[in-house]
Amino acid sequence: MKKVERINIIMRYINNRSHFTISDIMQEFNISRSTAIRDIREIESMGMPLVAEVGRDGGYSVMKNQVLADVRFTDSEVKALFIAFMATRNQQLPYLKSRQSVAEKLLGLLSENQQDDLVLLNQILLFEGTNPKNPNLLDLSDLPHPMLEKLIQTILMDRYLVIKVENGDDQVTIPIYLFHLYREKSVWFIEGFDLKVEKKKVFQVDHLIEVKPYQPKKRLSKKQMLEKLSTNDEINLIIELGPKAIAQFKKYHPLKLTISFTNPYQATAILKTYLNVEQSEELFEMTNWLLFLGDDITIKKMPKEFKEIIQRRLGKVFP
Repeated sequence: MKKVERINIIMRYINNRSHFTISDIMQEFNISRSTAIRDIREIESMGMPLVAEVGRDGGYSVMKNQVLADVRFTDSEVKALFIAFMATRNQQLPYLKSRQSVAEKLLGLLSENQQDDLVLLNQILLFEGTNPKNPNLLDLSDLPHPMLEKLIQTILMDRYLVIKVENGDDQVTIPIYLFHLYREKSVWFIEGFDLKVEKKKVFQVDHLIEVKPYQPKKRLSKKQMLEKLSTNDEINLIIELGPKAIAQFKKYHPLKLTISFTNPYQATAILKTYLNVEQSEELFEMTNWLLFLGDDITIKKMPKEFKEIIQRRLGKVFP
C-alpha cells in the first residue's frame, strides 16, 4: 500500500474512534512502531485535531466538531464502488430511488480520467439480471416491495414490531421480535420470534400489509428468546455431509442452517435443525435444497412428513 493511500485510510480509521493508540495503528495496518508514529505526526501536520493523552494507557483522541480533510478515493476504491452499484442494479434492493443521486455525487468527486474509466466499464460489464439489449433498463419487476423501506426505517427504531400479514383471504396481526431481514432467491424475508406463541416464524415481506413499532408489557432479551426456542424446538432433522455435499452447502444454504465439522480436515460435517412440519412451504423449500446437496449425504433423523414429501417428489421424477 502506498504511503498516501495508507495515510488517507488511517485518517478515516481514527476519525471513527473516540480513542486509539500507536499499538492499534500498528496492528490494524501491519506497520512498525516508527512508521505508525511518523504517520500520526504527518496527519497532525495536515491539521487533523488530535489530542495526546499522557499516562501508561495513554494514546490519542480526536477533537469532535472539527472539519476532517476532504475524502480522496483511490482508482481501485472508485472502481470497487462503481462495480458494486452495477452488480446490484436489478436486485430488488431498498432505496433504489437514492442510487442515482449517490452515483452523481460520486462522479462529481472524480477526475475526467476516472470518469472515462467508469463509462467504459459501464459499456463492457454485464451482471446477472441485466438486460443485454438495454443494460439501463429497470423493469417494474425489479423494484422492491414498497413495504421494504418502511420496514427498515421501523426496525432502526425498535426491533419489537406488530406486523399485519396476508394469510389466504384473511389478514393476521402478529407481534414479533425481528431477528433478521434477509434476501433469498430474489425474495425478502423476515425471521422473527412470535411473541404470542413463542416460536420462530418466517414471513415474506411481499405478504406484509402493515408494520408498526410494538411496546410489550414485558420485554424478553434476545438471549431469553433463543433459550425458549432451544427448549421448544426439538431437533428432528440430522444429516451427515461428505466432501461433495459440504461444497454444495458452501455454494448455497438457507440462512438458519449451520454445519459442524466432524474431523480436523473438514471433510465431513453434521447438520442438526428443527423442521416445522406444519409449514408446508418450508418443507417444500427444504426438499429442493436437500436434492441440491446431492447424494453425498446420510440421513440420520428426519420427520416422517418430510420423508413423505421427498418420496413423492422423487416418485414424480422416477415413476
